[in-house]
Order: sequence, then C-alpha cells, then structure tokens
Amino acid sequence: MSIQVPEWMVQQYGSTVYHLCQQKGSKLRRAVRVETITGKNGFFDQLGSTAARRRTSRHSDTPRMDTPHSRRRVSTVDIDWADLIDSEDKVKMLADPTSAYAEAAAMAMGRAIDDEILAAVDADAYTGETGSTAVSYSTTMDVAVDAVWPGVTPAASGLNVAKLIEAGRLLSSGNVDPDEPRWLVIDAAATASLMKDTRVNSHDYNSLKPLTDGQIVKYYGFNFLPTERTLLYSAGVKKLPFWAGGPGTCGMLLGVAKDISAKITERADKNYATQVFTNMVLGATRMEEARVGRILCDIDGGPEGNLD
Repeated sequence: MSIQVPEWMVQQYGSTVYHLCQQKGSKLRRAVRVETITGKNGFFDQLGSTAARRRTSRHSDTPRMDTPHSRRRVSTVDIDWADLIDSEDKVKMLADPTSAYAEAAAMAMGRAIDDEILAAVDADAYTGETGSTAVSYSTTMDVAVDAVWPGVTPAASGLNVAKLIEAGRLLSSGNVDPDEPRWLVIDAAATASLMKDTRVNSHDYNSLKPLTDGQIVKYYGFNFLPTERTLLYSAGVKKLPFWAGGPGTCGMLLGVAKDISAKITERADKNYATQVFTNMVLGATRMEEARVGRILCDIDGGPEGNLD
C-alpha cells in the first residue's frame, strides 16, 4: 500500500459552535426596578412618611404635615463589546461563527449588568435637588459573618438559616412591607453551606427537596439569585447582597438610557472583516437604605455542617 495513503485520510470538524461554561446573561435584572432615562443622569423623586394627628378640639386649625421629599440620582456608564471575524476564516471553517459571537456578546453584556447592580449595592448613592449629596451605605443593614443560632459553637461563618432570619428581621424592622418580594444573591459555596443546615434539607422543617433537586430557589421568604459574581467584603469574607421590592418600589434601581443593541457589519478598514458589536448605556443605584443589606460569609462557605 502506498505510503501516501494518510494524505487521503479524512479529518472531521464540528459544524456547530458550543459555548463554554459561563453565566448566560443577567441573573439580577428581573429582581430590580428598571427605568428608562434620558441623558447622562436620571432623577427619581421619593416621598417619606408622615404621622396623622389626633384632633383634640373643635374648629381647630387645619394641620400641615410637610411631607418629606427626596430624590435619588442614577448616573449612566457606556459599556460595549466587539470582536472581528476575518472573511478568510469563514472560508476555512465549516460553521459560520457570527451568530455564536453575537450570543457570546449578549451574555457578556448581561453579566456586565449584574456587575453594575452588585457594585451599586453598597456604593455611595446620590440625593438632593441636583443629586450631589452622597449617602453612604448603612452598615446597620449588615448580617455579621459569625451570626449563628444562640448557643451554637463553633461560630458558623457560612450562610445559614440564622443569617436569613436576621436579614429578614432587618428588613421588617425598617417597615418594609411584608408583601414585597425579597431577594438574595447567592453563590455555589453559600448554597452548599445552606444545604448543610437541617432546617433547609429536612422535610420536618419545609416541603422543599434541595438534596433531590440540587438547588434552592427560595427559603424564609427570600428568592435566591444564583451567580458566581459576588464581591469581597474583606480578605476571606464575601458579601451576599439582599434587598426588598419588585418592578415598582424596589431597593435597587437600574436606569437604562440605551438597552443592549447589536450591529454586525463589515469593516472596510479591517480587510472587510465582519465585526460583531454590542453596546448599552445604563447605571444602577441603591434607592433606599432600609431596603438593602448584606450578609457577610466566609469566602469558601464556612465549615458549620449540621447546626442541630
């Protein structure tokens, strides 16, 4: 047999492009208030609470309560993504990667939205008539890293039911309406830590089946938002943001001046390569301190195990 036969051997290449593991778009956008804004900054007016007066005499003067007014500012940032596909590469490949590039771009933009929301949780918010007065995050809304059930030793540093109860107490003590949905950003390590708690995985405490389904979507009134994009609080300690509210009144707001848009065009200056381009203009802010908090946890979830 001729030694040239290997030259005829067929090499088979895939005709489909597969995306590697990644967060596919935004996980948090559905849990915040989304508003359309025009220009660099958007302003959102707020009304505070007042107390009704008991009238103690006839024909007394009409009271004036002076309802407190406030305003929050959200500033937008420009975010974009682009990549090139050479025309020669399309000829050499069985699959046209253009649509896959567009999908990758959309997923990247969604993750960027989550990053803006997460960064705004405890960043300075801006209030006042011109939005120039900085308001710091209130650390009274923090749940300590070692918060546990009374009498439990050693200190539990991961996510547990005691921390969820404390987060719920902080919201309720701030007069957050109990009918408002409550949200908690949670990563894989925090999920694993919570699933070690028998109050979560036992049918004696709830009707969920986390050990069967492999996930927890809701517990103690909190809807869980799974993402691995959680941020550090300090060395070895991460922060899991939580907030209350839905599309209308919500602790977190996403102001969108321009939503995600995409263009696929030829670039004459790049030898007519195909360019996939996406961009958006948006920003996020904390709308009210009493509606937003953080649960602090050991970065690897903590070693608490069974808390009974």
